[in-house]
Amino acid sequence: MYTIKTFNKIKNLMGSDFILDENAKDYDAIMVRSADLKEETFSKNCRAIARVGAGVNNIPIDKCTELGIAVFNTPGGNANAVKELTICGIIGISRNIKAAGDWLSSVKNDDIDLAKTVEKEKSKYVGNEILGKTLGVIGLGQVGGKVAKVLHNLGMNVIGYDAYLSPHAKQDLKQYVEIVDNVDTILEKSDFISLHMATTKETTGFVNKANIEKMKDGVSIVNYARGELVNHEDLIAALKSGKVRAYATDFPTKEELSLPNVLATPHLGASTIEAEDNCAAMAASEMKEFLVNGNIENSVNFPNVTIARSTGARVTVLHKNRVGMLEEITNKIADFKLNIEGLANKGRNDIAYTILDFSGEIPENIESKILEIPDVISTRVIL
Repeated sequence: MYTIKTFNKIKNLMGSDFILDENAKDYDAIMVRSADLKEETFSKNCRAIARVGAGVNNIPIDKCTELGIAVFNTPGGNANAVKELTICGIIGISRNIKAAGDWLSSVKNDDIDLAKTVEKEKSKYVGNEILGKTLGVIGLGQVGGKVAKVLHNLGMNVIGYDAYLSPHAKQDLKQYVEIVDNVDTILEKSDFISLHMATTKETTGFVNKANIEKMKDGVSIVNYARGELVNHEDLIAALKSGKVRAYATDFPTKEELSLPNVLATPHLGASTIEAEDNCAAMAASEMKEFLVNGNIENSVNFPNVTIARSTGARVTVLHKNRVGMLEEITNKIADFKLNIEGLANKGRNDIAYTILDFSGEIPENIESKILEIPDVISTRVIL
């Protein structure tokens, strides 16, 4: 039986061997949506954290790695939901939906002939079609790639940039997107710019005065990725001057909410029933596979290592990724006269993860003996 501490409301999709308890003090793992865990003191038995969503900026990754806690996320689980809201934002600012809607709300109690008033006033809210306009997509991953495909099919000229695009993804997107090798090309050529980047030291404040100056006059910016990608002071100045025509975002500041050319939503990108269910199911599957079999898939801090169970007993070892480490582990196993039936090992930066399968009984002190090896972070016996 495993105990999972939950933050936010998450349904149990893991089965009867797993207890989900938001008040648990001693627990094997954590499942979380958006709650901030940066100041959390984790149970000494905590082995994993599953983020029900893609972003993990609410989890102290480095601290978890030091403690031997695997952190999982659910890439792609909410991609369709964010894609749809992004498209909504692009069309919404193109057609002045917010200003027009605000005006209608303002006259709802007036003693007027609404139909005649609408015909008289509607010219104030004339917008533009997206057909034939150039969309620049920065980040062509799970969401950005989907946005690019749909808006290409809606008649936009789509150009894209992604410093980490895989050859497979590039092949998949090439009929929809002109992929460029310099982000300045996106800034200079686009009528609309849609942000789909992770928040890193390099991307924080990407929309700033210097980059805005490279953009077309009257550009529209769409951000359903992360609020930290924007220098809000610089963007507000550009929105007021008209350099930036409009801004659609899921992460508004109070001052941005007061501007007529900002279309804002309250962090709704992944907030659909379908996306929440998809992410919960993915997180449950990843967590269950890790706790029951020691396999790692979609971890953001550990190597992804998966091997089918070949025997009844399994030992997993998290350790530093250095020369000779695997030999030291297998030599320690040999001291117990155990035969290794299956083995998988993979490194990721400074961390490596090893799975070993055995036949026969596992000695009770095998964990303590493996922990004697320098640079072993944690080990676990799975029966």
